[in-house]
Amino acid sequence: MAISADLHALGTPLLDKQLAHPTVAGIGRGDLPEPVFRSWLEQDYLFLLDYVRVFSRLAWQAPAGHLGDLVDLAHTTFHDELNLHRSMSAEFGADLDGAVKGPACAAYTAFLLDAAADYAEGLAALYPCMWGYSMLGRKLAENPPAESRYRAWVDTYADPGFATLAERIAQMIDEAAPDQGRARELFTQGMAHELAFWDVP
Repeated sequence: MAISADLHALGTPLLDKQLAHPTVAGIGRGDLPEPVFRSWLEQDYLFLLDYVRVFSRLAWQAPAGHLGDLVDLAHTTFHDELNLHRSMSAEFGADLDGAVKGPACAAYTAFLLDAAADYAEGLAALYPCMWGYSMLGRKLAENPPAESRYRAWVDTYADPGFATLAERIAQMIDEAAPDQGRARELFTQGMAHELAFWDVP
């Protein structure tokens, strides 16, 4: 079994925990209280700024065949995802410039930046975010919320283009061939950070 397929099997029950989380469930129904989403939006904005740095650190180590992939991922995150957050910030009254990292955000970004010191391990550590959001978007899109702002969020992560980005990371993990036990450990830690992140401050 490919390493990425093993991680998918490991992650599926952990993904179900995210789907059952009140914040995710509220987005899916379209009735999440605005202050909760506003806080999540601010924290995720700060997270994504560091996520770009993670991609950049990995790009420095990448084999030539995947340098462009990581540059593309950094570009997409910085422009597409962060632009979504910027556009939604006004609708929810979020203060992106004045936001301060909460404990979950600080712990997660520190974990990712540390893991990115090693190319193969860094890919395994960041994969829960790429794969997880692609799967969350796909699942929530099966019965999307009527509320337009939350529908826009779901549509972003349900987009096939986002799934393609996640598939590129899976391919890169398989090619980089990290130690499988270590990859499982980092992936599990990343999924735990993902779940904790929904407990917005």
